[in-house]
Amino acid sequence: MDAITVQILRNKVASLVDEMHYHFYRSGYSSIIRESRDFSCVILDREGRLIVAPPMFFHAPVYRHLVGRIRALYDGGENGAIHDGDVFVSNHPYEGGLPHVSDMAFVAPVFAGGEIVAFAGSIAHKADVGGTVPGSTSANATEMYQEGLLLPPLKIHAAGQALPDVERLILANSRQPELVRGDVRAQIAITKMGAARVAELCERFGSDTLTTAFAAILKGAADELRAALAALPAGTASAEGLFDSDGIDIDKPVRLAVTITVEDGSAHFDFSDSGPQARGPINLRPPMVEACVFYSLLGSLGPHLHFNDGMRDVLTFTYAPRTVTNSEAPAPVSNYQMTNLKLVDVIIEALAHFNPGRAAANAGSSSALGILWSRGRQGQSNLQYEIMGSAYGGGMGHDGASATATHLSNLHITPIEILESENPCRIRRFELVADSGGAGQWRGGLSYQREYELLEDAVVIRRFDRARHAPNGLNGGAAGSRSRFVLRPGTDAQHEATQSGRFELKAGDRFVLQSAGGGGFGDPARRSPAAVAADVAEGYVSATAAREQYGQSLSSSFDNARNP
Repeated sequence: MDAITVQILRNKVASLVDEMHYHFYRSGYSSIIRESRDFSCVILDREGRLIVAPPMFFHAPVYRHLVGRIRALYDGGENGAIHDGDVFVSNHPYEGGLPHVSDMAFVAPVFAGGEIVAFAGSIAHKADVGGTVPGSTSANATEMYQEGLLLPPLKIHAAGQALPDVERLILANSRQPELVRGDVRAQIAITKMGAARVAELCERFGSDTLTTAFAAILKGAADELRAALAALPAGTASAEGLFDSDGIDIDKPVRLAVTITVEDGSAHFDFSDSGPQARGPINLRPPMVEACVFYSLLGSLGPHLHFNDGMRDVLTFTYAPRTVTNSEAPAPVSNYQMTNLKLVDVIIEALAHFNPGRAAANAGSSSALGILWSRGRQGQSNLQYEIMGSAYGGGMGHDGASATATHLSNLHITPIEILESENPCRIRRFELVADSGGAGQWRGGLSYQREYELLEDAVVIRRFDRARHAPNGLNGGAAGSRSRFVLRPGTDAQHEATQSGRFELKAGDRFVLQSAGGGGFGDPARRSPAAVAADVAEGYVSATAAREQYGQSLSSSFDNARNP
């Protein structure tokens, strides 16, 4: 097929993914969808292989596993067949490959000439799917049954007809049925819209042209990655890191490890040395490990690569059974994202051996906050759910970004105006934290903190990492600051929690969330005086830190900045 047609269809699919994404966040009921945008929308080939990556990157490898399971169950098997107008649903981490139980996937086939030619799909976090804690995402679960209702892949629409009993089952297990109903119906609508748009492309270009273009797009990504890996020096590199705890054995850190072998335009990733499967909910399934690998590779090799499932042909993976990177049911997984973010740091550290010009220090870890209010605002949900950002580490030639979602997710921080208008809380402070970025020739990004005041009684669910093991610096750079969760600050009852958990608070209580800062890169003594002066002027670095960490006085820094 000619390259122009392939590129036209690639752009058509990319535009469709953007259209699905836009309609979903504009139609969502929960702030998780409307504000955080904790979801993905995709178009897949007939085997479930991703064609264009969604903004929510870490969902990308899930779809192939999910569609593979759907086809195994329904492709003429004992469960029936796949028909035009079907929509499948699943949130099962083991049967469907989903990140955790709160993430619900919908998939719709696209038919042309009586055959499946593609699928449209979406995955989105749900406000509550049951389980032992409000919001379902427990920090202390010991088995997946405590994390909510489990749906193996099954039909929620059959041949164009909704199956209302499935929706009733989902809503009956939710503490927030109105929010979940609205988000589910919006998600089904955009998934069906995606399938309809692909069917239109088949009518316009022909289904054979579309499937041939898909194959070319997949092969192109494989060829690009193979060429990029061939340009790296052959060899083997390893790295490891520690996750604070699994939430159950709180004094025992969890080890994450990888060994990477690059040779002849291919790469092998071995996670066998990672720690044993955890009792708490920080375990990963292979689709999440794959997401970490692909993300880290793209970051280490350069932004020119087009990610899709064609890249699978270039990589191989090894896992050990019943480890934290390859858990077995019923191991809990609801706190998986913090593990993802630490695993990315470990993989990037190992990849720096092959391409040091793209190396970067450890990032902070994005985290989550859930608040179940005793009553809530009239006309609003009594569940508040937020994704909290952090900061990137410095890298060769650049400082780390501050106060942003890190690595895989591309999520949004919920605005104060939304929080205070929809929930009985007051935000007392929202600010960058000076000196929280690790010192270095290129400074780590700054963390931020928010102080909340509760206007009524509430149960707070806090999930976070990096409170004990700070983000590491690289090449002589200093570590970033640790994350903090301080309850009732400034009172006799002040207490700093060092682990995720569930906390019952009263009206008038306050708490402070502070994310971790990014690690620094390179010797701090080599940072330019002008950069230090600018940091001091902006309040990113204090005069004391400028003197003690960078060896520069405030006056000399400003003099050098004026006369470079």
